[in-house]
Amino acid sequence: MLLTRVSPVYQTLARCGRRSQPGGGLLLSRAVGCSSSRRHGASPGEGSAQPAEAGSAHAMYRDTVLLPRTEFPMKLTGQKLLDRELQIQQECGFAELYSWQRERKAKKEFCLHDGPPYANGDPHVGHALNKILKDIRNRFEMLRGRQVHYIPGWDCHGLPIELKALGELGTSGLSPLEIRQKAREFAERAIARQKAAFQRWGVMADWEKCYYTFDGAYEAAQLKVFQEMHDQGLVYQDYKPIFWSPSSRTALAEAELEYNPEHVSRAVYATFPLATLPPKIPSEEAGLENVSVLVWTTQPWTIPANEAVCYMPNAQYSVVKRADSSQLLLLATERTASLASLLGTELQTVVTFTGSQLEGGICKHPTIPDKQVPLLPASHVTMGKGTGLVHTAPAHGMDDYSVASQFKLPVECMVDEDGRFTELAGPKLQNLSVMTEGTDAVISMLNESGALVLAEECVHSYPNDWRTKQPVVIRPSKQWFINTASLKDKAKEALQKVRVLPESARGSLLTMLDRRTYWCISRQRSWGVPIPVFYHKESGEPLINKYTVSHIAKLFKEKGSDCWWELPMEALLPPEVLKKSKAGPVSDYVRGDDVLDIWFDSGASWAAVLEEEMEEASEEHESRLSWFADSLLKPLATESDPRAEAYVEGKDQLGGWFQSSLLTSVAVRNKAPYKSLVVHGFAVSEKGEKMSKSLGNVVDPDEVINGKEDGSVPAYGADVLRWWVAESNIFSEVQIGPSALNSARDSISKLRNSLRFLLGNLQGFDQRTQAVDPQQMYYIDQYMLHLLREFSIKITDAYSEFDAGRVIRILQAFISRDLSSFYFSIIKDRLYCSPEDSLGRRSCQTALEEILDGVTRSVAPILPHLAEEVYLHAPGHDKAETLFRSGWIKSSSVWRRPGLEEAVEGACAIRDSFLSSIPGKNASQFDLTVAIEPGLLFELMESLQEEPSSTDSQLAELMMAARVNLTSKLPRDLHPDALLSRGTFLINLEGGVIREDSPYSIAVMPTSAARCPRCRRYTSESADCLCPRCQAVVSHAG
Repeated sequence: MLLTRVSPVYQTLARCGRRSQPGGGLLLSRAVGCSSSRRHGASPGEGSAQPAEAGSAHAMYRDTVLLPRTEFPMKLTGQKLLDRELQIQQECGFAELYSWQRERKAKKEFCLHDGPPYANGDPHVGHALNKILKDIRNRFEMLRGRQVHYIPGWDCHGLPIELKALGELGTSGLSPLEIRQKAREFAERAIARQKAAFQRWGVMADWEKCYYTFDGAYEAAQLKVFQEMHDQGLVYQDYKPIFWSPSSRTALAEAELEYNPEHVSRAVYATFPLATLPPKIPSEEAGLENVSVLVWTTQPWTIPANEAVCYMPNAQYSVVKRADSSQLLLLATERTASLASLLGTELQTVVTFTGSQLEGGICKHPTIPDKQVPLLPASHVTMGKGTGLVHTAPAHGMDDYSVASQFKLPVECMVDEDGRFTELAGPKLQNLSVMTEGTDAVISMLNESGALVLAEECVHSYPNDWRTKQPVVIRPSKQWFINTASLKDKAKEALQKVRVLPESARGSLLTMLDRRTYWCISRQRSWGVPIPVFYHKESGEPLINKYTVSHIAKLFKEKGSDCWWELPMEALLPPEVLKKSKAGPVSDYVRGDDVLDIWFDSGASWAAVLEEEMEEASEEHESRLSWFADSLLKPLATESDPRAEAYVEGKDQLGGWFQSSLLTSVAVRNKAPYKSLVVHGFAVSEKGEKMSKSLGNVVDPDEVINGKEDGSVPAYGADVLRWWVAESNIFSEVQIGPSALNSARDSISKLRNSLRFLLGNLQGFDQRTQAVDPQQMYYIDQYMLHLLREFSIKITDAYSEFDAGRVIRILQAFISRDLSSFYFSIIKDRLYCSPEDSLGRRSCQTALEEILDGVTRSVAPILPHLAEEVYLHAPGHDKAETLFRSGWIKSSSVWRRPGLEEAVEGACAIRDSFLSSIPGKNASQFDLTVAIEPGLLFELMESLQEEPSSTDSQLAELMMAARVNLTSKLPRDLHPDALLSRGTFLINLEGGVIREDSPYSIAVMPTSAARCPRCRRYTSESADCLCPRCQAVVSHAG
């Protein structure tokens, strides 16, 4: 029912008649927000009428009071909690939910592409953080009516699995197929454990239809990507420096490195005597014949492989004389002061010139007699550390190799696959480990030749093999590469169209992209997807083209990649393929031994899971991905653009899966595979430490859910784990431990109690037949629906932003401030003591049912077990129906009614003044007189109380007072003990066209009425007499 402003002052609004229904009165058309905000000074029980309690003097009326009744338990702990969650999963069809929503009709699809976790161990809290975060968003999107596309996957290849599968056996004596069989079995066991955990956490998916990177159909899709990149010339073979792991005996990509910030190296300052003075140095400069170029390096073992010393052309360089030895040294001018301090001697400048004048200079090699190396300009030289002159070993540095390529320097490798010096390094160094005794030997050689100026320990960041945690070296090797330099600009352009959360992660992604000039994709292992290349037995030339790769991809789809080793060469290179390739007989070729980098495996997942033009799987194919034929290998249901809405992974994937997926997709499709990236932090201990078994701070998600057998960790259940994920600030490091878990459990317990209150007061209520039309509801009830609508909008926005933490904050504020501290405390009398079928009580129940439904649905993506449990007890729907199959929060625009907000907010402002005048006292023991001059605010209050004085008006209920008197001015004969207070309320209507700052006064006096023995409100004539309302209820019941 609309209320219209009536006043001769405001002639733009029309008057409509007063009505006598409880919801009747005056509302203002087109009302907008007011300036006063609600403040809730009363606790849930303060000032509210309470029913007679058992054992009280008034227990005789107990059976006439409508107390909350529900079978919904107040608390579930221990085994009861665990059994209930599993029962909910079974009864509510958690396992079938994903398939159900895929089969229903939907206008829009939401695709969240699952980054495959590594199949090498037990599930951990990092998995929980990632999978639950994804599931929260998927459940939200499914509830709001979208068709969710989410296929869980696993990254199944790679060295960690191979090493764990073989254990102490190693690879000695085992064929590639034997190694692969053991690795596959290990991965399958890990997948089974992880999958069971993900299901227990309530993650929604079809767990019989997952993708695995060791499946033949997946490998075939991967080879299709490889083929297209090779056809474009992006894949090539070369001999160049790469990161090499002596501990794993394989090449590594940048994404497979972990940097140890506490690595200690033996750094040296060493001299390279000038054999030929640079021609551009003035000839008149005398005494420069004995100058030595001074270099600094943290890797002295690379000095035997030195081929040049590089300088910065635009920098200033000086020849300086040591005061303690008269030695002449050449170094950057700006590094002179720091070096003098380091050496503990004065360095006197002899001459200064620009770096470009060093061109043409020749130096003597410090450890190899008769060898000379040039001075060369280079862009990678910096002045932050060292001497401004860089020792350059092309075989052992990426920048060094670039210089060698430009100036045609030799690239000779003196280090073998075990990280030891080869014969090429000379007898003094041969077979020595370069990182340990080899380094010591080189330093000794420098000292013996007089080239060592200073040796020191240097703590710095150094790359380790992410699997073995051992240092890597840079050494040249003949490997297969992807030319990422030619893809960078395209990749950066594609990223401009991608939303990144948090935005700060975009810079890190771009930095890592810039750092990767090429991508080494070949690995010298057995457990992986073979690189489909054949080599000529005599020339060593590779045979690889679209015909060979397409044929191998077809074989992989039919038989799996084991066939690379199982089939004879005649099957791998049949005559028709050789003919198309214009190659010689099959007997001239051998198959390659390398496998693809696992980052290429997972980086091609978009092609297997998202790509719309994938070939359909064979009907006879028994592969685990044979179901792709009916689901994933055809176009996505409603999207012509096969990109995922989101990729959601940890920040370590900025240089990993995010990047490899971007590069492969940009290369093949000229676009990113994702529309948005969500980058979350790592799970750490409550002290912010990285979890480690040695520190004893590892949190096992299985123990979080099920507890420890010794009772040291309670059984929290899956919903507590999910709440922890949702509540955390996922964009930073996410702490977990007893404090965080106990806090999550307590928060759920409080939520559970509020939901139980709602359920208890809805016992027997059926909104399908007993709900009150919104326009006939009490204003406070209508107002709560208005707040519920605002709440639902905020909740929806927060979920859409991947901000489940904000969802929880909004939810807790709504329950604590708007419900428990405000609405619940006001309505208890009406719920418990009014006639069961009265309009006022049904109005309240109508609001409570909508609130219960809205709150339950709002928290359902986070707490699916609790939400479905509440729904099982909630009234008004078929028992077979589940919450997740019945949609999102059902708010209505009708709930935002003109003038409603101003009426209730104005009353709340007066209520705040009233409660502030009687701090700590029971409001129901006082009479309240409200005086408002004729105008807008007075008419709003009249809509809540038409009579001048009332004990049961909506205004009296909201004030929680014994009686409310509404008048235009305070009486002159006020009792001298009356508490007086004044205030103002700003009403803002018509978008600011109508503004009225309305003053009001209140007078508060202790009531003279007695306490009703039934409702306990001070509305009776005497203590042994029921109030008129209760007399009518009891009489009717009798």
